[in-house]
Amino acid sequence: MLLDHIAISGETLASAVDAVETALGVSMQPGGQHDVFGTHNALLGLEDGLYLEAIAIDPGAAQPTRARCFDLDHFSGPARLTNWICRTDDMVGTLARLPEGAGEPVALKRGDFRWLMSSPANGVQPFDDLHPTLIQWQSPVHPSTVLTPSGCALQRLVVSHPEAAALRSALAGEFSDPRVVFEPGSIALMAEVKTPHGLRVFR
Repeated sequence: MLLDHIAISGETLASAVDAVETALGVSMQPGGQHDVFGTHNALLGLEDGLYLEAIAIDPGAAQPTRARCFDLDHFSGPARLTNWICRTDDMVGTLARLPEGAGEPVALKRGDFRWLMSSPANGVQPFDDLHPTLIQWQSPVHPSTVLTPSGCALQRLVVSHPEAAALRSALAGEFSDPRVVFEPGSIALMAEVKTPHGLRVFR
């Protein structure tokens, strides 16, 4: 498993995009729609093959037949960093080694991109949705390679949870990245991002 991207959720896509652009001082790019979940997004290219996704329920989409990803069905309040997503080359095998409740593979598409994503039946990952969502890209091009460079780079992602040690242990052997830090505390994510305007913090 490798860190793939981080997700900022909002009650609307406009609010999520505004939160990112205000915090980081750079502009996001249009994304698209995800028919399976009834969501839409905007994207920001980061260095090191990563990207940032702003996502919200698409008010013009049909009601999905399954729970939306990132627990968006129950999202409320200010736009905030809610999820982190890790890439795997073997979705089924990796899920079998991770905690129960990490979800099942769901096939998704947006434009020319095709991928599998782990999705729990209730839309909520273990550890209060702070367990990483898995993604397996099935198209030859990764989104980060087609996004305009933003001059931003993720320096640190802090995963805060009362059972942070248990989450770190659950991922041991599957994931290791010095940028991702697990700390005991209240349930939250925090990203430190190097930008053209200096180091910025996004929660």
